[in-house]
Amino acid sequence: MTEFQTHGLKRSLTATQLVLLGVGSTIGAGIYVMTGTAAAQYAGPSILLSFIVAALACLFTAFSYGELASCMPVSGSAYSYAYVSMGERAAWTVGWLLLLEYGISCAAVASGLSGYATSLLSGFGLHVPAALSQATLQTLPGSNGEAIGAGWRLDFVAVFAIALVAAFLAKGVQESARINTIIVCVKVGVLFVFMGFGLFALHPEYWHPFIPPSEGGFRFGIPGIFRGASVIFFAYVGFEAVSTAASEARNPTRDVPIGIIGSLLICTLVYISVASVLIGVVPYRDLNVADPLAVAVRAMHQPWLALLVNIGATVGLCSVLMGLMYGQIRIFFTMSHDGLVSPLFGRVHPRFQTPVIGTILVACMVAFASAVLPIDIISDLVSLGTASAFGIVCFTVIWQRNARPDMDRPFTVPLGGITIGGIWIGTAPALGIFFALVMTVPLFVDVFNALFKGNPVPAGLLMTYVGVGIAVYLGYGRRHSKMGKLAD
Repeated sequence: MTEFQTHGLKRSLTATQLVLLGVGSTIGAGIYVMTGTAAAQYAGPSILLSFIVAALACLFTAFSYGELASCMPVSGSAYSYAYVSMGERAAWTVGWLLLLEYGISCAAVASGLSGYATSLLSGFGLHVPAALSQATLQTLPGSNGEAIGAGWRLDFVAVFAIALVAAFLAKGVQESARINTIIVCVKVGVLFVFMGFGLFALHPEYWHPFIPPSEGGFRFGIPGIFRGASVIFFAYVGFEAVSTAASEARNPTRDVPIGIIGSLLICTLVYISVASVLIGVVPYRDLNVADPLAVAVRAMHQPWLALLVNIGATVGLCSVLMGLMYGQIRIFFTMSHDGLVSPLFGRVHPRFQTPVIGTILVACMVAFASAVLPIDIISDLVSLGTASAFGIVCFTVIWQRNARPDMDRPFTVPLGGITIGGIWIGTAPALGIFFALVMTVPLFVDVFNALFKGNPVPAGLLMTYVGVGIAVYLGYGRRHSKMGKLAD
């Protein structure tokens, strides 16, 4: 990889725009959907502690991202850092994990956006038929994800949303950043309105007991806090999308760390504030629904606010989709210049100065997944891929400090570290790896429990994804790798 080059991309993004990119990529499906599920099934009011656990996992990773971005201001996020530090195979592994975090997450967000948009349109008397608003494949009700049915359906609403976002991204990153700023202001403003009215409808008794007694497994008690954290961990997916914009930041060594850490802190404060009001307005066991905020608004007896929340959810998911697609496009852009994926992903349009063809290809892949696949059954796998990538990012900081101790680092991880046998181990990166394991262990336990109980779908998807990644690398990436050609 040719380090620290933009490959023709325009440097135009400020620190404020990077923070807003991170917030726009993050606040969305997690707070609008998964908070209720995590509270109702696992954590109860202690979902607030789950948010803190998940935020700590992200914070230590954010510190690691900040250091790597300051000394390697390149597009491509964790993939680029692994490539520069540990070589091609490690980079491919990270890149394939990031496809789960960005690409598959895009499909899940687009599906959620479709549901909210359909509901919003129905409120105005425009009813979209199920054949045009639901995926072709669906998990059958009551099957616990074990059975999947097919029908003559195509989620056209999701496809339309993806096409619209792709058009803005192809037009130019500066234009997309302006639109993203407006969207972030709208959706965060809606959440503040929700909190403002919710404060007058609180029932303090709903917060007690704060940690409900354990009902076995991961249901409530202390284990429920950590399982809840693994569920809402998906709510933090996207904050590090800021690191993919390093090649388009005006001052990447300063602005990228600000964007990553700043957006994470803002999102955490918003999440905890909204969740506190949500739990105080509605009993947590009543929140296992797709639209928990709408349930809370109905409990407030404010019909107009329900419409506003629906608009905020629809608009908010648009910005998340934009941020995640942006990240995936830039990761493939960087991988193409390293020879690991097709050069089509790396061609820059002479007028727009964006990878237009790569944008269209990514949009087509995401649109197909959104329109056809049952995305709901792979949300845990997205969190699994994200946590694994975060762990590798933290490990990369330790590797880089030992391999290249004299490299200029404008931003360094806090809390220092210790040296054991001549090897430096940073406190923050080590804690990041620890919390990544905390996020993944409950997910692995549930995946294999499902397998042993006769539900092979999650494990099958995981193994298939790993197998396809190996096949693509061996069949194309290794043969066309620029690093491999230099080694020869």
